[in-house]
Amino acid sequence: MPSRCLRHLTAAVAAVLLSAAAPGAVAAAPAPATATAPASSPAADTWQPPLSTRGRYVVDAAGDRFRLKAANWDGAQGSWTGSGDIADPASHHAGQDSHGIPLGLDRVPLPRLLADFHRLGINSVRLPFSNEMIHTTATVPDPAVAANPGLRGMTPLQVYDSVVAALTRDGFAVILNNHTNTTRWCCGVDGNERWNSGQSTQRWADDWVFMARRYAANPRVVGADLYNEVRRDILDDPNWGLGDAHDWYAAAQLAGDRILTEANPSLLIVIEGINWTGLPVDGLPHGRPALTPVRALSHTLVDAHKLVYSAHFYGYTGPRHSGATGLGETHDPRYQDLTRDQLQQALHDEAFYVAEESGQHFTAPVWISEFGVGAGESGTAARTWFGTFTDYLADHDADFAYWPLVGWEGHDDWALLRYDSAGDRHGILDPSDWRGAAWSRLMTSPGRTGPIAPTPTWRMLSTDHGDAVESRRVRAGGDWDVGASKAVCPDGLRLAGLGHTGGRGLCTDVAGGDLRATGTDTTVVTDERHVPPGGDWAVGYTKLQCPAAQFLIGYSRRGTRVSAALCVPAKGVPGTAGRTVWFDRSDNRPTGAAGGDFAVGDRKGQCADGEYAAGIAFTARLGSSPGPAALLCRALG
Repeated sequence: MPSRCLRHLTAAVAAVLLSAAAPGAVAAAPAPATATAPASSPAADTWQPPLSTRGRYVVDAAGDRFRLKAANWDGAQGSWTGSGDIADPASHHAGQDSHGIPLGLDRVPLPRLLADFHRLGINSVRLPFSNEMIHTTATVPDPAVAANPGLRGMTPLQVYDSVVAALTRDGFAVILNNHTNTTRWCCGVDGNERWNSGQSTQRWADDWVFMARRYAANPRVVGADLYNEVRRDILDDPNWGLGDAHDWYAAAQLAGDRILTEANPSLLIVIEGINWTGLPVDGLPHGRPALTPVRALSHTLVDAHKLVYSAHFYGYTGPRHSGATGLGETHDPRYQDLTRDQLQQALHDEAFYVAEESGQHFTAPVWISEFGVGAGESGTAARTWFGTFTDYLADHDADFAYWPLVGWEGHDDWALLRYDSAGDRHGILDPSDWRGAAWSRLMTSPGRTGPIAPTPTWRMLSTDHGDAVESRRVRAGGDWDVGASKAVCPDGLRLAGLGHTGGRGLCTDVAGGDLRATGTDTTVVTDERHVPPGGDWAVGYTKLQCPAAQFLIGYSRRGTRVSAALCVPAKGVPGTAGRTVWFDRSDNRPTGAAGGDFAVGDRKGQCADGEYAAGIAFTARLGSSPGPAALLCRALG
């Protein structure tokens, strides 16, 4: 994405300061096919779908590491820059009119494209689409699929179907990526800044359910990458957790849970951080949050092992640099201006800490789903950055996806593979391509392989702006405390910690694994009826205690006041020896406790790893906070 991100926020500055508009940049897309890929594809036998996560790693159905070595097949998200005649190729990015389908289908038969993908060494493809593509009924013009005549007469979505089928038949994992609302080039002030820029959040989530259901029978469609490069529009920034219409955290939570519960429970849910906020003007607040907000507020899905976070990095952008040159350019350093040590620190702070800090509520795989550089790049800084960045990916055993995979020779020299009008291939497989050495090292660098042992899972619950009921089994039972804000741990996890005033909680399976007995039995506790005689563990406080042989998986509140506790039966006989963990006046967590700060700025209580929570105590006394004040923690056995 050479000039694509260069104008990332230039248009915003122009629109706000000069009332002018500039086309955006960046994108990614899918492609069509009719022919069947080689049946002997080696990739098909090397992994078993579906994919899930264990700690920082993506694993396959056998529990073996599956490192996402991917590339973006550009085109189906659109190529029109938003100005000029849409029928004129000059009005399309790099002069390449994709016609709303993956590039290259006009020049190369699909089986040969897939064979070239295998030669690159990739095992997966990020396949972007636009919401407009889903609903378009016009068929693609015949010249757009000239090398694949079997695709003639198809709509863009039908071409996309064919490409997905061909890729997965050939053994590639496919990650669907909602790149844009409208079918046009991304990413500036282009009407595609947010998931709901040109449509409602409800419509966006409905489209995701439609797409996830459409490919649910194809197990090698492994992921849903929810939206590309969420960023500022002319008037407002996206945010992470404010609870308004521009809250990307909440929108991603909604779509992710809907996909897993209504469409396809097997998919990975990929959530990219916020790409840009503020106006790129010296002296005004601006920057690239990426995944930094995750440390304080992470996602917990209905399946605790389906979350992947993602981020994009390009040399000409920077932590506080939009990537613009001229209008919209600030004096902030670009990534390619940083020293090696500075770059590595920035990468850790903005993204990789999520994967590399184990045992936290936010710990998850991090997929660098876009990065790249041009074959014609001659600048020392850009070339050095590419080598340093790919070294970092290799040394940190990272999951990645290069941008872009396919382009036209003489048009987009960023593409790994470029095809001329005769269908001849050029690009990174040629000895003359300077990027080849770095790519080869990245693709062949040693990394973790084979079985990945399960690790303790930690996930946070947030009732900041509504319910966080992340248990499928509890959801099936309906609303267990009508009118209250409710939070429930994902199936397989138990409640381990609570914040005093903010409604946050912490879930885990550490030490005991899944404690819950089979079935859907639950107990909603709203009074002290289960506190045995002589068993007052929080004198003077209201105690919501689970019945014998049950443990806490959830809680609810009305405003700041505790409303109820949700308990479930244990599969065995849990221990009864317990202790009271007070946290109404200060934090009370085990020394070196895992899980991380799940309620930043709030006082927190947390049971030890070898304990389960069996009760919540609070007070409604005048002058006291009516939030949780103590936990009853009991030994697992």
